[in-house]
Amino acid sequence: MQVRDFIKHLKNGERPPLTLILGEESALRQQAQHAIASMIPEDQQAMNFGRYDMQQTPVGAALNDATSMPFFGDYREVVIDDPYFLTGEKNADKIDHDLAGLQAYFENPVPSTMMVIIAPYKKLDERKRLTKALKKAALIVNAAPLDEREARAALAQTFKKHQVTIDAPALDTLVQRTNGQYSIMMGEVRKLLTYASDGSPLTVAAVEALVPKQLNDRVFDLVTDVLRKNAAAALALYRDLLAQREEPIRLNALMLGQFRLLLQVKLLAKKGYSQGDIAGTLKAHPYRVKLAMRQVDRLPYQQLATAYSGLVDTETAMKTGTIDKALAFELFMLKYTGQQSGKHVRG
Repeated sequence: MQVRDFIKHLKNGERPPLTLILGEESALRQQAQHAIASMIPEDQQAMNFGRYDMQQTPVGAALNDATSMPFFGDYREVVIDDPYFLTGEKNADKIDHDLAGLQAYFENPVPSTMMVIIAPYKKLDERKRLTKALKKAALIVNAAPLDEREARAALAQTFKKHQVTIDAPALDTLVQRTNGQYSIMMGEVRKLLTYASDGSPLTVAAVEALVPKQLNDRVFDLVTDVLRKNAAAALALYRDLLAQREEPIRLNALMLGQFRLLLQVKLLAKKGYSQGDIAGTLKAHPYRVKLAMRQVDRLPYQQLATAYSGLVDTETAMKTGTIDKALAFELFMLKYTGQQSGKHVRG
């Protein structure tokens, strides 16, 4: 079940005794959690709502709560966070969890308790009897990451709900500045809704003023300048990032990662892979792949490989201390663009 359908389900008065919210999209998990938490009246939540982190608390504590009668109310809610034992993950602290008791509860949940399992994972270990028991009994809510089209549609619906107008270029800018990631977009929505509360439409200028570029987005701009061999623009942006206390080694590593993605996308696209196939093969966000495909469309493979090799050498020089870290990128750019001295690029 999708989160929007789950919320409608709850508004119709349904109270599932066992719910599994499964997926890596934090904004969707939060929406589902908020909706089900609101089923307990606010004045009853102190006594009838409990939340337990499985990395810190034995599941037995949650079971004791779940099997207790509601206190001055009709229902209680018990939330189990991060149930790593439903995956192949191990806990270094070796908390003693009563998994047999939890399985027994899954097989016979208490009607007056709404137990919610929050699983921030891509998938669970289907081989485990505990997982099978949970999936058999629970209402499963899908909180998997949204692709760009789904994120745009969800965002447009949010603005429509609040009677806020956002034009297409402004939505494009919001998607770009958040790397197409729905949870990041939703983190920016409150500011945008506040700005538009007087009826003002959301324009490109408004989004650019209110939504800062992510570091990865700025690195994307830096990589674009490198590929265009625009030394002046690349060095200006690089120095600006250094002025904001970004570490040279970290910036170099981020650029290496971006060039590695570009090379991989170039090779797979040449083999006839579609955008979706490339994203699946590389396990990369579809929006990143989309932007990468645009970047490499007319670029020769050798140009990408030369830049990547130069950044590898730069990283080695930084880590071995054979060059000043802050100057390493500048020297890389001078070499990559064929310039012999900094006089061409310094202002």
